[in-house]
Amino acid sequence: MSSISIENVLLDGKFTCVRIEGNRFTRIGGTSAPADTVIDCRGKMAIVPPFYNAHHHAAMTLFRGYADDMELFKWLNEHIWPAEARLTAEDIYIGAKLAIVEMIKSGTVFFNDMYWQPLSTLRAARDMKVRAAVGLMTICGADGEILPQCREDNERLLAARSDLSERLIVNHAPHAIYTVGEKTLRKIAAEADEWKLRLHIHVSETAREVEDCRSAHGGMTPVEYLDQLGIIRDGAVLAHCVHLTRHDREIIAARGAVIAHMPVSNMKLCSGLFDFPAAVKAGCRVAIGTDGASSNNSLSMLDEMKFAALMAKLKTGDPTAGAAPEILGAATSNGAQAFGIDAGVIAEGKLADALLVDLDQPCMVGDYSLTSNLVYAADPSVIDTVICDGEILMRERVIPGEAEIVAAARECCDKFRR
Repeated sequence: MSSISIENVLLDGKFTCVRIEGNRFTRIGGTSAPADTVIDCRGKMAIVPPFYNAHHHAAMTLFRGYADDMELFKWLNEHIWPAEARLTAEDIYIGAKLAIVEMIKSGTVFFNDMYWQPLSTLRAARDMKVRAAVGLMTICGADGEILPQCREDNERLLAARSDLSERLIVNHAPHAIYTVGEKTLRKIAAEADEWKLRLHIHVSETAREVEDCRSAHGGMTPVEYLDQLGIIRDGAVLAHCVHLTRHDREIIAARGAVIAHMPVSNMKLCSGLFDFPAAVKAGCRVAIGTDGASSNNSLSMLDEMKFAALMAKLKTGDPTAGAAPEILGAATSNGAQAFGIDAGVIAEGKLADALLVDLDQPCMVGDYSLTSNLVYAADPSVIDTVICDGEILMRERVIPGEAEIVAAARECCDKFRR
């Protein structure tokens, strides 16, 4: 069993030693002891939980800046979906690896993905040694039947499920109510029960989605409609949830579903301002995600935290809304808990996921509150070392193979310039 000793590191306001054996924290405090790997922080670094990206489309790094400054449905129908039709499995693998590099460099060790050819994303996550939940993405055609590509891709992913490491999860990921019909949604809910899978779906992202749902389903909102079909349930991840009624929030809280909040994507596409304080007050579980790189365009959870805090204040007119500790918890422990990952905190017995933060970076001084600095001031340059499941993925900002991954992704992008 390998071991890591992290010495002279700031934790909860005090400099201490943290020991990892295998994939768990085994000791906080005490004196240093021999280990396979020793990281002496020399009193210049803090250890904090990493980030868990609750909603993502990893391979969309290949479309960063490809079709910007457009309304959602025009963006999807006229640009993104036609471009995605040209992607190969290898393109998606390379695009996902590029996303993982960017996420590691900004402190993320887990992402919840919904995308085409999910086995390619699963392979990328496995090879990069991160945690991931990869979705059985479902979209239906005009006839109401599941697209053949989705059916075939999902069969391959299900076949691989039995051989996965504990870092990798498969979930059911119907795209949205406007791309998946009622019959298929009911079937997915039943399969999720049978196969013990979590659910992941876009919900109430735009005002148009809500209006169309009310017109088509007897005045019901998307949340009310999906609840009737058995989709809103314990652990279901509902992406966006920008346009919620009080009753919607009550349903989400009562069922134990999780809202994945993406403030940057919501603002860029003018989807609206999610009411973070109202959701928390109603008892909803809220985590944070980045969405894909074509609608963000960064994958930094540090950015998402700052915008989540600012959006909460802007939405309510209350400067105390979206307080830094609450936002940091949404990006760390809430995300881990949403996917049943025994991590998200630095504590004995927990899975060893952690970041070492460089306290000497200019944006980390003044140093009155590490939490406030992480939420409001930090950028990826402060992330020195990333540990996932007891393995060092990045040390002193070096990720093995990074240059080759970037070069391969740039080559993939060339086909979309033509």
